Amino acid sequence: MTGHSATGSFVEIADRVHVLCEPLLRVNVTLVVGDGAALLVDTLSTARQAAQLAEAARAVTAHPWTVVNTHHHFDHCFGNATLAGDPPRPVYAHELAAAALRDPDRLRREAYEEMRDEQPALAEELAGTELLAPTYTVHAETALDVGGRRVVLRHPGRGHTAGDLVVHVPDADVLVAGDLVEQSGPPAFEESYPLQWPESVAELLRMTTASTVVVPGHGDPVDADFVRAQHAQLADLAWLIRAGHTGGAPPERVAAEAPFGARPALTAARRGYAELDGTL
Repeated sequence: MTGHSATGSFVEIADRVHVLCEPLLRVNVTLVVGDGAALLVDTLSTARQAAQLAEAARAVTAHPWTVVNTHHHFDHCFGNATLAGDPPRPVYAHELAAAALRDPDRLRREAYEEMRDEQPALAEELAGTELLAPTYTVHAETALDVGGRRVVLRHPGRGHTAGDLVVHVPDADVLVAGDLVEQSGPPAFEESYPLQWPESVAELLRMTTASTVVVPGHGDPVDADFVRAQHAQLADLAWLIRAGHTGGAPPERVAAEAPFGARPALTAARRGYAELDGTL
């Protein structure tokens, strides 16, 4: 398939804020357009996907864009080199995500192993993708001027990873949450901090109103009520992990009672136990 149709096209969800949902892994990319400038949040998985993404973005705006990565996982940042261009446009990420991207061999290997069985063709592409580490890092919060629009990059705390970044567009009442919020499947806990994740989502909720559109890392845009419900599930999971650890229960027992399903919850319980043991 040629053109941007293989990756999808952007849909406007608020004033000059557009979202593209990549069909294979249902990854969201957000495009914020200002006067003479734009911001692209996340860059998909491969150079091929990123080239199609650029074509889709160019159908919306001709303005030069700055790039933001919500975190270091392949499906959100392996397109950086293609989307940043040559000479490269600025790329922002949390400082820990940027540090992870400075070890491209490890990230490529992990991405290949994660996708090898499920999507072998994608895995092969991932193994050969050129990575570009972010050029600007965020510690707690950075405000950008995107063609006269104030856009805030904030690290709400550890959750899906240690280096999550959310993107707040106050004038459009849009919050891009990355994988701190998930709609199309359960949260992914492989590199998570499940005991701290609820507080990070609570921080997101403090940035929302009744009408905020929240863009999750994967799936359909949601509202604050959806995020509150997911926060409650994450808080329940954290409580079960703490109680199980205190009571000496195996993590499998915690997972059997936890939200999100036994397999994701087992990963979360093991990570949470490691947090409580001080080994994470």
